[in-house]
Amino acid sequence: MVSKLIVKNKKMNNHEIDYKIHGEELQCVEIELDPQEAVISEPGSFMMMTDGIQMETLFGDGTETGGLLGKLFSAGKRLLTGENLFMTVYTNTSYEKRQVTFAAPYSGKIIPLDLSDLGGKVICQKDSFLCAAKGVSVGIEFQRKLGTGLFFVFCFIMQKLEGDGMAFVHSGGYVVEKVLQPGEILKIDTGCIVAFTQTVSYDIQFVGGIKNTIFGGEGLFFAQLQGPGKVWIQTLPISRLASRILQYAGPSGRREEGSVLGKLGNMLDGDGF
Repeated sequence: MVSKLIVKNKKMNNHEIDYKIHGEELQCVEIELDPQEAVISEPGSFMMMTDGIQMETLFGDGTETGGLLGKLFSAGKRLLTGENLFMTVYTNTSYEKRQVTFAAPYSGKIIPLDLSDLGGKVICQKDSFLCAAKGVSVGIEFQRKLGTGLFFVFCFIMQKLEGDGMAFVHSGGYVVEKVLQPGEILKIDTGCIVAFTQTVSYDIQFVGGIKNTIFGGEGLFFAQLQGPGKVWIQTLPISRLASRILQYAGPSGRREEGSVLGKLGNMLDGDGF
């Protein structure tokens, strides 16, 4: 089944694309492009494409204004999120429909986001963006509250997707989608957040309590999200999966399940080593 973004009586600034998501746990998304339609993606996510699609590498996401200075500023912001300086645009230069497919980098789900139905902006984890219709802006979002001033550098520099087209993000494990009512508060492990709408307010909270901090094994901080808005939550952050694999890798890897104190890093990130 092919899903299509349809907007009636509304001018689209971003390219309108059709898509189909394949697979269950190791997914890929197939984008169908009409002539002259285009899609942007992060380097390394490309899987395959049909003949007639032209691939071009851009400095930034192609939406920057202000000439070279604007592009350099955008590139600097992308460096802060740990992303590549460049993005790739795939354009259908033929006279018929063509397809290009992008694959998720690890086991999990691909989440389609119709930005026109989500207020034109979604905030997501800095490594979760997969691809989007050309014209969607990919930037960074800073936590603005003073209460997180010392910690936001480590946890809450996030990506923001802006526009009125389709965007796709990927997650680890299963995805839980929750709709928060006005004033409703949800406390989440910082690594388990995939994305949320711009109407959701967010903050970093200290777990509190000496026993919780030292023996809890869940990290020093959690994220507090307050509605109204929509939140997407993942069950298996890639950092948690990677740390578990490293625990048991090699002849000196850990063999026990759980720990009392573990190493100092266990207290800080809650994911173990």
